[in-house]
Amino acid sequence: MKIASWNVNSLNVRLPHLQQWLQAAAPDIVGLQETKLEDHRFPDAALAALGYRSVFAGQKTYNGVAILSRDPAMEVQVGIPGFEDDQKRVIAATVAGLRIVNLYVVNGQDVGTEKYGYKLRWLEAVREWLRDELQRHPKLVVLGDFNIAPDERDVHDPVIWNEAHILTSAAEREALRALYALGLHDAYRLHHADGGVFSWWDYRAAGFRRDLGLRIDLTLVSDALREAAVEAGIDREPRTWDRPSDHAPAWVRLACA
Repeated sequence: MKIASWNVNSLNVRLPHLQQWLQAAAPDIVGLQETKLEDHRFPDAALAALGYRSVFAGQKTYNGVAILSRDPAMEVQVGIPGFEDDQKRVIAATVAGLRIVNLYVVNGQDVGTEKYGYKLRWLEAVREWLRDELQRHPKLVVLGDFNIAPDERDVHDPVIWNEAHILTSAAEREALRALYALGLHDAYRLHHADGGVFSWWDYRAAGFRRDLGLRIDLTLVSDALREAAVEAGIDREPRTWDRPSDHAPAWVRLACA
């Protein structure tokens, strides 16, 4: 089973890319972030024509998340239980016996700002929720745009992207490690120890052409799925297409149904 995550940065703009990629990559489950569409505008029929069912939670202009799957999605949860937040950043569902949690983690703007504090509170709420999810659903996959590069291997320049910088700050990385401590594993790192492979590149300054990227799109698997995670990677090709998202899809393959 192939499970992927992709921040499409506007599904209205990137729908043809998504359709092309779904046909070529043939994932079984996909978490989308930054759909930037109100629910009545979600292209449910167009994706159904490719064999995917959709559950989604969106809003105009910003945020928005969805889970696409070949099998039906059950027990759908929108938002973090008990955490009041109008931003559509979280959706979870059970698909083919797996619990899928799709996150569009807060960016945080800059270290020390109000939005940075919100990011850390949001991540703490996610951790407490996932603790409960793991008790009820041992076969758990947490994926999405985490807006955190896990360590120095995941940035093009550790001097610039240091522990005082947004997306790589000490507190953000500690919050990510707190998720790992629940019993979650970075599927990419289970198979690739080297650095220099990224999932996001700034549109500015020819970031993609110069490979000035970060790996911030992650697929995390629970202890119960660690041995089943036989392969993981990042698909750079969609980033080469005309008018691309600034993110590339990250994926994991599980040797289980």
